[in-house]
Amino acid sequence: MGNIVVIGAQWGDEGKGKIVDILTEQVDFIVRFQGGNNAGHTLVVNGKKFIFHLIPSGILHAKRVCFIGNGVVLDPEVLCKEIDTLAKENIIIDQNRLKISKKTHVIMPYHRLLDRCREQHKSGQDKIGTTGRGIGPCYEDKMARVGIRAGDFQDLNFLKQKIEKALIEKNILFQHLYKQKPLRADEILEQIKPYVQRLLPYLTDISEELENARKQNKTVLFEGAQGTHLDIDHGTYPFVTSSNTVASSAPTGTGTSCRELTRIIAIVKAYTTRVGSGPFPTEEQGEIGEYLQTNGAEFGATTGRKRRCGWLDTVILRDSVRLNGPTEIALTKLDVLSGLKEIKICTAYKYKGKTIYYPPQEENSLTQVTPIYQTLPGWEKDISKIKQFSQLPSATQNYIKAIEQILGIPVKIISVGPDRTQTIFRD
Repeated sequence: MGNIVVIGAQWGDEGKGKIVDILTEQVDFIVRFQGGNNAGHTLVVNGKKFIFHLIPSGILHAKRVCFIGNGVVLDPEVLCKEIDTLAKENIIIDQNRLKISKKTHVIMPYHRLLDRCREQHKSGQDKIGTTGRGIGPCYEDKMARVGIRAGDFQDLNFLKQKIEKALIEKNILFQHLYKQKPLRADEILEQIKPYVQRLLPYLTDISEELENARKQNKTVLFEGAQGTHLDIDHGTYPFVTSSNTVASSAPTGTGTSCRELTRIIAIVKAYTTRVGSGPFPTEEQGEIGEYLQTNGAEFGATTGRKRRCGWLDTVILRDSVRLNGPTEIALTKLDVLSGLKEIKICTAYKYKGKTIYYPPQEENSLTQVTPIYQTLPGWEKDISKIKQFSQLPSATQNYIKAIEQILGIPVKIISVGPDRTQTIFRD
C-alpha cells in the first residue's frame, strides 16, 4: 500500500482526525510532521468524543506507534495533559507508543506570553486571529537559532543557558514595548522542569525510527495539521499559520525521504469554513451560513470559536491540488448539506474584470474577487446511515461527481457523520 500523507485542502478543520483514525488500521506508524497545539483533531468513537492537539490521532488504536516529528513545535505542558486525559480513559501512553524527535522545538512560557502581548497590542484589521499558544514565536526562535529543542531536556544546565540567551531580546520587548515584568531563566526552568523530566523517556531519533520502518517494509502515515491555505508560504498571507502545511513538508518535518510518499490524501470538507480573520470569498453570513454552522457544529476544537461558513470553493481547491499533488480526496461532513434545496459550488472568480480559476497571488487579493457559482439540486434524505455510494440520493452522487470533474481527482472516502462507522469507501 505504501506510505500515506494526509493533509487539509482548505483552511483547516476539514475532519483530518477522523480520516487518520480510520486509516491507522492500515498502517504501522503515525507521525505528526508540523504545527503545534493550535490544531485540534476531533474523533468520535462509539459515541465518545476525543480531542487531540499534539498526539497523533492514530493513538486510539492499540499496538500502533505514534511519532512527533521535528517539524512540530511542542508545548510540554499540553502534551502531558493530553497523556493524563487519555489515561483516565484507560488509554496508557508510554515511550513504546509515543516517541518525540530530539530535534522538535519546544514552546516555552515566554513564547505564549509574547504571542498574547503581540495580538493585544494590535488593533482592527492588524489582528490575525492567533490562538495565542506561542506557535509563531517558537518557530521564530527556531529560525533565529535560539530555539529550545526537546533534546536539550537531557542537560538542565545547558537548557538554562539556552533560556538565558533566548530571553535577552524578549525581555527588552516585554519591558519597553509591552510593559511586562522581565522574565528570569531560573524561574522559567523551574516552571517547565516537571514536564521536562516526565517527557525524557519519550525522546528518540525519529529519522532513524522511520528508516528502520522502511527497511522492515512497515507503513507510515504522515499526519498534517491545519490546512493548505494556512501554509506560511502558500496560504492567504498574512492570515496563515507559522509552518508549512503542504504534503511536501512531511519529509522535512520528520527526517525521511520524499521517495517514501506514495499516497497523498487531500481532506476536503463538503463546504468551506474558516476560523479567525482572513479573506473568505464564499462566506455566507446569512441564513445559509447559519444553517451550515448549526448543522455542522462548527466550533474550533482548540479555541471554541465559531467557524465562519460558506459554499465549497473549488478555486482554492484547485490550488491545493497543484500544491499537494493528491492521489485522492476524502470528502467530509457531507451529511451537513442534507436538507438544502440547492447547493452551490464556486467554480471560478471574477477578478479585475477577468475570470480566473486559481487564486490571485497578491496579498489580500482574495478580498477583491467575486465568486462564480454552479448551482446543483440539493437532497432532503438523511444520509448519515448510508454505507454504499450507490445508495446515496442521485443529487448527492451528482454533487460528488461534480467535485471530481472540476478537480480531476477521485473522491474515494466519504464521511457522512462523525463516527468511524459513518464512512463510505469507493474502489
